[in-house]
Amino acid sequence: MDPTTTAMGTWSGGRFMHFGEPIAEERFEALLRPGEGIDTVITADAYGAGEADLALGRALSGVERDSYCLIGAIGHDFYTGERDGAKGFPRFTDPRLRGPDEYADYIRTATERSLRRCGVERFDLLLLHNPDRIGYSSPAVWEGMQAVREAGLADLLGVAPGPANGFTLDLIDCMERFAEQIDWAMIILNPLEPWPGELVLDAALTHGVSLITRVVDYGGVFHDDVLPGHAFAEHDHRKFRPEGWVAEGRRKLELMRPIADRRGLSMLQLACAWNLAQPAVRCVAPTLIQESGSRARTIEDKRAELASLAGADIALSAEEIREIREIGENVGCMALKGASLEHDGPARADRWGLDDELAAVAGRWGIDPASDLLAAAAAGSRG
Repeated sequence: MDPTTTAMGTWSGGRFMHFGEPIAEERFEALLRPGEGIDTVITADAYGAGEADLALGRALSGVERDSYCLIGAIGHDFYTGERDGAKGFPRFTDPRLRGPDEYADYIRTATERSLRRCGVERFDLLLLHNPDRIGYSSPAVWEGMQAVREAGLADLLGVAPGPANGFTLDLIDCMERFAEQIDWAMIILNPLEPWPGELVLDAALTHGVSLITRVVDYGGVFHDDVLPGHAFAEHDHRKFRPEGWVAEGRRKLELMRPIADRRGLSMLQLACAWNLAQPAVRCVAPTLIQESGSRARTIEDKRAELASLAGADIALSAEEIREIREIGENVGCMALKGASLEHDGPARADRWGLDDELAAVAGRWGIDPASDLLAAAAAGSRG
């Protein structure tokens, strides 16, 4: 089964990723259970070091296997690697853990273990999760992914950059190198963050790669219950965003609201509709968050709102798509991960220099790394 228009990820619900309040186990499993308009579920083996897989397995128990699409993700080695604080577990391609001749064995083992925890025999789609530069460019990695498909453990293959925003040239390069293997990719995209995700859209369409978009909700702002002055918990992932992001997001949200009202859509539904109007985008997977406070909507209400998009006519006009993009303008608003002109020195797990091969990728797709891939302050200092 291919991924459907709407998807639910195990990063929702606050239990394995720090977004809002962690909901109780029974609520979490009910949130994840396919059906009622959401028939695609996404997990990553690194969430909770396998615990998210187990929770999803309980949610899937008794559900007809052919009635839903299951997406898995492997890439962080929590079996033999040691956690590095907030940076998490190392990628399995870390040279300190293994060399290229061992990549395929790791991929096979990690996939089999994740499937066992989920209680199923195959993934409909298996993603390479948060790769480093090696993951994007190594034939040994993608030969290992292909071997998993040939073994019947996954029907489709893809790549999920992250966890932060960026990896633009790296993703395009990966699609070019391994077009025969890559069916799907996951990117960050929403009307308040069109950049830099929009830079990969044409390449994905050209190479026949379908896109899943995450962070569609823009940190919960499109759920309409995150307001200026919102109190985020100490370890909430959204605290990394710059000061004032909620107030500015709400200001732009209100400029978009008349379009949603004309269409009879909620703000989250408008965000989903805008994403799905972009080239190659076939699936939206917003984060469902249980916020704190008496004004917070229930996470079940947010799920139902997303699920109601199934089969609905949410097509926007070209003028509406353009207007929303102009309101959401964010070019240069942050420093990006992946290949960068700003990086100097040895490659890190999430950032590296811009080499000649990636510069050539930029040239083929009309991307200027000095103006299109730098934060505004950095771009100004260079030019």
